[in-house]
Amino acid sequence: MFKKLQHNFSSLFGLLLLVLSLWAIAQELRGYSYRDVLNSLEAIPKNRLSWSIWLTALGYMIMIGYDSLGFRYIGRSLSLKRIAFTSLLSCVFSNTIGFALLTGTAIRYRYYLSWGVSALAIAQIIAFANFTFWLGMFAVAGIMFLANPLTIPPQLHYLPFATTRPIGVIFLSLVIAYLLGSIFIKQPLRIRSQEFLFPSFNISCSQILISSLDWILAAATLYVLLPANTTLSYLDFLGVYLLAMFAGVVSNVPGGLGVFELVILEILSPQVSKTAVFGSMLAYRGIYYFLPLIVAAGILGVYEMRYRSKGNHQQKQ
Repeated sequence: MFKKLQHNFSSLFGLLLLVLSLWAIAQELRGYSYRDVLNSLEAIPKNRLSWSIWLTALGYMIMIGYDSLGFRYIGRSLSLKRIAFTSLLSCVFSNTIGFALLTGTAIRYRYYLSWGVSALAIAQIIAFANFTFWLGMFAVAGIMFLANPLTIPPQLHYLPFATTRPIGVIFLSLVIAYLLGSIFIKQPLRIRSQEFLFPSFNISCSQILISSLDWILAAATLYVLLPANTTLSYLDFLGVYLLAMFAGVVSNVPGGLGVFELVILEILSPQVSKTAVFGSMLAYRGIYYFLPLIVAAGILGVYEMRYRSKGNHQQKQ
């Protein structure tokens, strides 16, 4: 009962943040027309759009490493083709739609179970992949927030800091503690009723590398779409992007929709036109989220039709 109430509250809180964020964005852009935004979209050069698409494709290829490392961690094997298929689908759907329990987790159970992987092993892989996702965020954001701390926009009042420096300290401390644990702690840790065994140092370093590349490529996908007159370097923008994504993930809004845009607009608006930045973010949403979703939905549909057709054919025989 408590868990159900907690889940409902979390969903309601995310919905409330989404509404407030969309309202704040509307306030930010009320002095501009939709035509201005459309013109900003049309002004993005085709070569920059192409770069963004290629960076997106490379980023999703990197995400296969989450599940691949997970299988290595639990000592199980499965063909790379099947891991890649399942990992890509789960990442695309959970990234775009959110609600990971209903999307990414369900997809992993659906396919890995059918290929002989136990439910316990799948749960371990899911937990490992989710932790790897955060580990890369902690590593890259920790470095960026310390090297070039940002002022946290007042709209993010649920983050109890004025700048990102304390967040950077916390993030890097967690990463260092995790790496030290992988070196020195060889016995399983019991957390409530669950046991947690630190991966080997090599696997831990691979987790940080893969997830860091994921975040770096995602930021680059948006950076190449920003207006040509943007004076912000990529490294400076990387810190802005990570803060926006962190705020979006913490908000529990699917894809960070609204919260992510609000942070980017708030920080970049003194340097670049708000409509131009918003146009770039619309293009980013389309390329990084909705284009992969269309491709993944098509792949999923084709696979399911072939699977059902094969099953019907075997029944007739």
